[in-house]
Amino acid sequence: MSEAKDRAQLAKSAAPALARAPRAVRDRALVRAAERIRAAAPAIIAANSRDLERAREAGMSVPLQDRLMLDSSRIGAIADSLEDIARQSDPLGRVLEGSTLESGLRIERVTVPLGVVAMIYEARPNVTADAFGLCVRSGNACVLKGGSAARESCLSIVEACRAALVDAGLPADALQYVDDDAAHTQTTELLEATGLVDVLIPRGGASLIRACVEGAKVPVIETGTGNCHVYVHESADFARARAIVMNAKTQRVGVCNAAESLLVDRSIAADFLPEALSELMGAGVTVHADGETRAALAGAPELLGSLVEATEEDWGREYLALEISCHVVSGLDEAISHINCYGTGHSEAIVADSYEACEAFLAGVDAAVVYANASTRFTDGGVFGLGAEIGISTQKLHARGPMGASALTTTKWLARGDGQVR
Repeated sequence: MSEAKDRAQLAKSAAPALARAPRAVRDRALVRAAERIRAAAPAIIAANSRDLERAREAGMSVPLQDRLMLDSSRIGAIADSLEDIARQSDPLGRVLEGSTLESGLRIERVTVPLGVVAMIYEARPNVTADAFGLCVRSGNACVLKGGSAARESCLSIVEACRAALVDAGLPADALQYVDDDAAHTQTTELLEATGLVDVLIPRGGASLIRACVEGAKVPVIETGTGNCHVYVHESADFARARAIVMNAKTQRVGVCNAAESLLVDRSIAADFLPEALSELMGAGVTVHADGETRAALAGAPELLGSLVEATEEDWGREYLALEISCHVVSGLDEAISHINCYGTGHSEAIVADSYEACEAFLAGVDAAVVYANASTRFTDGGVFGLGAEIGISTQKLHARGPMGASALTTTKWLARGDGQVR
């Protein structure tokens, strides 16, 4: 077998031990992983520095370098997250329903691990620890394949986590890491590891996700790209709206929950857009504007020269950069229709003082997370109280939105009788 399938086989062999492990044992593995990562911080930072040097030489964009970068603060946050996961309630063994049948057979449906979770992701080394932590919490073995840009950082974190499994009396083979290869043959092998991998989760850009969804022979949970919108309704408080737009777009641009499109009601466009776009441009944001946006800036000619004419492609684009599209809409119904047409089902927001408009938006927009009067930047497993996230699912089956440990469980029925036959 290939390296990927060899490692998947090792994980599958170790999975039963993790699935049977009591909560206290899994807790210890998580706490020890946090301790070992803190102790290994100098080695992890050194490994990350080598990754960053290669990334800069390869011309990686600044936002993606930010995703890749680890410092003492971020390593501390990784360790803190593992400890947060250890404190969470156990997602295993929960009785979801039960009854006694007419025959006297007692049945109940309980939560159990998925088995072997595989994850393919790009240059975000913190995902290595998040995936490990959530898999341990939910009793799953895991096979991880990070991008080549983060290779040394990921391997350093994996070393600490495998040692933590041994500290807790669990098999180190419950965590496997597949090295990247230039031809991506290991990715293909992992996608085709039927009977070894129970579910695969891709996390990264649109091309990675699409390749996994289209090429996989194992079940896939699709974590989508984030073409996120902020819609400013005619009832909005302008100061609040500007603050939300600025945060959603500029607080961290290279992430999937950053805003990529601004929608504004026609009735307020001429009053709202000049100051709002001036603030965005002042922060270095390039605005891709439609004709009505240009018309709304007629009184601010100093801004017109900095606009880029929007094309149809801009409405569906995830920039992951200091860029945003701006579209003027006739009202709430057009805003909802536009978002449902061009959005990726990730995170969408309305800014409005009208309760009716907010409730209509919350009900009408089809996305994993829909906000009223808040930034899209809150869509995050840690922020949502999940400790960390394995990804943000934009599909509708099994899991949707930020995925914590409970999203990595399934159910089985237990039936207890005393000799019943049918």
